Amino acid sequence: MPTIQDKVVALTGASSGIGEATAHFLAEKGARLVLGARRADRLAAVVDGITAKGGTATGVIVDVTRREDLRRLTDTAVERYGRLDVLVSNAGIMAVSPFDELRQDDWDAMVATHITGLLNGIGAALPVFRRQGSGHFVTVSSTSAYVVKSPQAVYAATKAAVNVISEGLRQESGPGLSVTVVSPGFTHTEGVGKTASPEVSAALTRMRDEIAMPPSAIASAIGYAIEQPAGVDVNEIVVRPTAQS
Repeated sequence: MPTIQDKVVALTGASSGIGEATAHFLAEKGARLVLGARRADRLAAVVDGITAKGGTATGVIVDVTRREDLRRLTDTAVERYGRLDVLVSNAGIMAVSPFDELRQDDWDAMVATHITGLLNGIGAALPVFRRQGSGHFVTVSSTSAYVVKSPQAVYAATKAAVNVISEGLRQESGPGLSVTVVSPGFTHTEGVGKTASPEVSAALTRMRDEIAMPPSAIASAIGYAIEQPAGVDVNEIVVRPTAQS
């Protein structure tokens, strides 16, 4: 039977939103978790919440733009549990703004987090998966990779790159590895509009509060992909609120 029980899962962006919901969902299914995030206090709270309920979780401070942090995350999984079955690359930011605002630091941050961060995760986990002869990459993308709406062009471009990288990885992976992209639509997380320009932030927050789905919807989609038996690769899952066009 397909199962998540006892799978060793490393997860980035685990301190809130989709990452936090996914951590709790997988822990309840019996996964052994290595959780990465930048915010030590929030990460510790997630780990404590899981272990208090009898789950298994370890926290590692991770900035996905740093190669050594991703290696430390995957090394921790192998050292503590003897293997790594799944890497969930979930860390992300939504610093959207019109081009005329020239918020180039935000552009750089999205490229560094979504693209470089994904590549750093692949660089850390792929050698482990190759040694084992098995492994699963799960990457959280966005419906913005498919439908570009102003003023989200840079954000959408980085998410489209996530999908392209993941498809190339899938083609090169061979029969022992799986590659999944999960693309959420509007999801009710604190990150929506948090680093956007004030006008855009207000519009995104209003839309989030009106139509967004809970992070648990994405957590269950990730769980569905992970629980598939060997030889079955769920390549792409798109999850939107019914109210989202």
